[in-house]
Amino acid sequence: MNRTRTTRTRADRPSGRFGASTAASRSGGPRRSGGYGKRQQAGGEFAPPKTVTPALPAVESFADLDLPAPLLAALGREGVTVPFPIQAATLPNSLAGRDVLGRGRTGSGKTLAFGLAVVARTAGRRAEPRRPLALVLVPTRELVQQVTDALAPYARAVSLRLATVVGGMSVARQAGALRAGAEVVVATPGRLKDLIDRGDCRLTDVGITVLDEADQMTDMGFMPQVTALLDQVRAGGQRMLFSATLDRNVDLLVRRYLTDPVVHSVDPSAGAVDTMEHHVLHVHDADKHRTTTEIAARDGRVIMFLDTKHAVDRLTAHLLKSGVRAAALHGGRSQPQRTRTLAQFKAGHVTVLVATNVAARGIHVDSLDLVVNVDPPSDHKDYLHRGGRTARAGESGSVVTLVTPDQRRGMTRLMASAGITPRITPVRSGEAELSRITGAQAPSGVPVVITAPAVERPRRASSPSRGRRGRAGQGRTVGAGVRRGARRRPGDDSAA
Repeated sequence: MNRTRTTRTRADRPSGRFGASTAASRSGGPRRSGGYGKRQQAGGEFAPPKTVTPALPAVESFADLDLPAPLLAALGREGVTVPFPIQAATLPNSLAGRDVLGRGRTGSGKTLAFGLAVVARTAGRRAEPRRPLALVLVPTRELVQQVTDALAPYARAVSLRLATVVGGMSVARQAGALRAGAEVVVATPGRLKDLIDRGDCRLTDVGITVLDEADQMTDMGFMPQVTALLDQVRAGGQRMLFSATLDRNVDLLVRRYLTDPVVHSVDPSAGAVDTMEHHVLHVHDADKHRTTTEIAARDGRVIMFLDTKHAVDRLTAHLLKSGVRAAALHGGRSQPQRTRTLAQFKAGHVTVLVATNVAARGIHVDSLDLVVNVDPPSDHKDYLHRGGRTARAGESGSVVTLVTPDQRRGMTRLMASAGITPRITPVRSGEAELSRITGAQAPSGVPVVITAPAVERPRRASSPSRGRRGRAGQGRTVGAGVRRGARRRPGDDSAA
């Protein structure tokens, strides 16, 4: 979850609009390729649209905003007292109904930046069955859950109903939630399209639309679904696009769907977080596997990124045999498996999360101080998003990338594109320098088995009422039922 903390520094102050830029591309998303450094990109800095109406100035506190009293009280209860820069800059304008294009680094509070505006501007209205009033589109299931969790206490405060629409979970239950009425829907494109095709949802009443992680949503495979959905929302409604990185790939969406938008960038496109250290460790091919194992055996949690599902599964199996409490997360796992794995990792039952890019966005874990790219990412945006799992909301952390000799040139180009100057260190397994940087140590060698924690089932009531729904107006979150073997659709997940 994008949590808001009270600590701010001078560097956190809003830095205004985007800087100089190149001409915008009219094409869709970049082509995908499985190889390192092979992905073709539209590239270049995003060309901001021309804004006719001046933006409202940033605020210093939430009390300066036109927020309903119950929302202000909820912010206090959640410990959210001082807005982060992306929130301070965009909320005055989004609350006024302006279209917004916002960029802020991962962990900077983007979820509440758009979420508070959605909740405040929808408060006091009731949705008709199957006709939501506000829509938040995101690329992955994990991000759907993160956004829902972040907005739930504020929706409850003003008696709004949230519906979660995501693949891998019961479509019948989600359809039931929409039929019962939900003011705000948080969805992945594929499952939302399914429900619209079934006649369980109509977007004609949607007056506020948010595209979160807009750059990924414009990637090839998402663009047709996203534009088809945006074409169905109410004409003249408010549209907001948010992401940690905005490049020329979002140009089509901005120019087609945003009107006189306010553009705010509180971080440069390739900006690095001040509290994050970047290390490139030069390793030999023959020693990389052992080096990875020793890093995984460190004290404390770590996320390790690899390119493919099979590589993730192989490394996870090896770590478990070596005595490391590891678990795999990728698009080939069912949603119940993914949800359970994340819960175990956040609780510390699992110390190493081995993942594909499916974990690069929408994952928030408190006090996670290390991210390791076992396989270097294919472009600088993936690097920034992977690294954004650490050093969130003012905390510190390190991003370590293992680079073999044949990958060094490509990694140098990637870091230059990201605007990062890493610390480069040759290392071998067992060396003190590897331990100093990562906390690496020899694994125990005693195989471990990760079991699902026991869950105490509630006693069944003497006269159960099947199919009961929560009372209207109680700010419930609906659509979270899980169906075993649920079929996945394109757009229900990231391409990782």
